[in-house]
Amino acid sequence: MKAIRVHAFGDPEVLRLEEVPTPRPGPGEVLVRIHAIGVNPVETYIRAGTYARLPALPYTPGNDCAGVVEQVGPDVNEFKPGDRVYTGGSLAGSTYAEFTLCKTAQVHPLPENVSFAQGAAMGTPYATAYRGLIQRADARPGEIVLVHGASGGVGTAAVQLARARGLRVFGTAGTDEGRNLVREQGAHEMFDHSAPDHFEQIMKATSGRGVDVIVELLANVNLAKDLTILAKGGRVAIIGSRGRAEIDPRDAMQRDVDLRGMVLPNTPPAELASIHAALVAGLENGTLRPVIGKEFPLAEAAQAHRAVMKPGAIGKIVLVIGK
Repeated sequence: MKAIRVHAFGDPEVLRLEEVPTPRPGPGEVLVRIHAIGVNPVETYIRAGTYARLPALPYTPGNDCAGVVEQVGPDVNEFKPGDRVYTGGSLAGSTYAEFTLCKTAQVHPLPENVSFAQGAAMGTPYATAYRGLIQRADARPGEIVLVHGASGGVGTAAVQLARARGLRVFGTAGTDEGRNLVREQGAHEMFDHSAPDHFEQIMKATSGRGVDVIVELLANVNLAKDLTILAKGGRVAIIGSRGRAEIDPRDAMQRDVDLRGMVLPNTPPAELASIHAALVAGLENGTLRPVIGKEFPLAEAAQAHRAVMKPGAIGKIVLVIGK
């Protein structure tokens, strides 16, 4: 099979398309023929060698994909060849390929009304948004949630999940296109995060009360200001950061606020299963509608890695097999 291989950490050019053996499933395993692959920012950090946990070289990147079950292990009853599925992880963290091998717990049904590209957007972005918004921040119906960077893959997921849960949703994006997209996903209020006074605008929109929950995708830029616009008892779900942040602890003390960090691999298995059960139901009933930004062929993984890190990214970046 064809797969992207990385033999040395570095710039996107280290992503090379090569021929490798097709794996075979053992007990409790499922082999998925991939149609589309989700590209996540974390994969660029790993490729560059700057992430905390690095794989042994050489490796094939990737965590998310969607496709069709090709073969199952001898004791697998949950899936059969031909089933449409999406994955939330794989055995070797290797989905930039024509096939990937997964544990059964990493494979989830993909409803017929959802495209493979949309399925490839589910594993990391939607599970991360659900984990941060609902399991970590405990967002409740009727509360106000602010989603920073709401036009990207995780941001649009958080907006859709928040609306389905009955929250009042505020979002930020840096372009007119991004703000229009987030409005289409159901946000009640939109703000331009490039405007110097956008935090003041957010407070004004709450009549000075503040927001209850913030889904924070760029904590190194926003966290200090986030603490000044929270309501009493507010929570910040720190989902992403690209550096250090300096805060005034008194802003947290005065409002009795919580900072709740997360990384998806820390999710206990039972809670992860709960997340994907909710996500599959949302796909089935149409409350979750992954937004695809750009599609690239597998051979252009380097271009996809550049695209996913550009400011103002709209929707999910995916690699498509056969494109």
